[in-house]
Amino acid sequence: CRSALDLVPFGIKPLLRRAAAYEALERYQLAYVDYKTVLQVDCSIQAAHDGVNRMTKALLEKDGVNWRQKLPPIPTVPVSAQTRWSVPSAGAPGANTPPATAPWGGPDQTAAGTERARTLKEEGNELVKKGNHKKAVEKYSESLKLNQECATYTNRALCYLTLKQYKEAVQDCTEALRLDPKNIKALYRRAQALKELKDYKSSIADIKSLLKTEPKNTAALRLLQELNRA
Repeated sequence: CRSALDLVPFGIKPLLRRAAAYEALERYQLAYVDYKTVLQVDCSIQAAHDGVNRMTKALLEKDGVNWRQKLPPIPTVPVSAQTRWSVPSAGAPGANTPPATAPWGGPDQTAAGTERARTLKEEGNELVKKGNHKKAVEKYSESLKLNQECATYTNRALCYLTLKQYKEAVQDCTEALRLDPKNIKALYRRAQALKELKDYKSSIADIKSLLKTEPKNTAALRLLQELNRA
């Protein structure tokens, strides 16, 4: 795979195969980096999304909530590589135009994908208002496959909290904080989830980070009092 990547940098197949090999060797950090690199080249590849989710769970269990700090740097894929791979990855090697079923084939489809992601997120929001959190999770998950947006992660985290799926809530908040390191909702919701998982130390750290940005946030101050009593 390394030889193939030397010849053609950011090739999707060698990146995916190397990631799978790293995963088999339990070198989860390197596998995570390769899966993330694939998503920069073509964010519609489900195998890479699934790989990222598996590695996130494995690293969270292995290294705790600060697992991201131990990651090697993720390379930035140049736009030229993204453009080069947009057609072949859609399943029609050498074709001048992608097949009609391809989710991402060029600027128009990308714009359409972003718009579809927004629609799915709004559908999820409506389901939350109706109290159908399980169905809302499905909508948010579909939206995130098309566009990884901070608000969608925090919205899905809220659903996971309601459904008592605390580990999943922590993961979503961590993803949101990767996109926006000072996001108030992500910090607060992760602190709530960590409290339920009895990881009081990490929960307090999140609340203190939040209070640096919003020192008078009453919900956060109340949660900090509860944590200090725990």
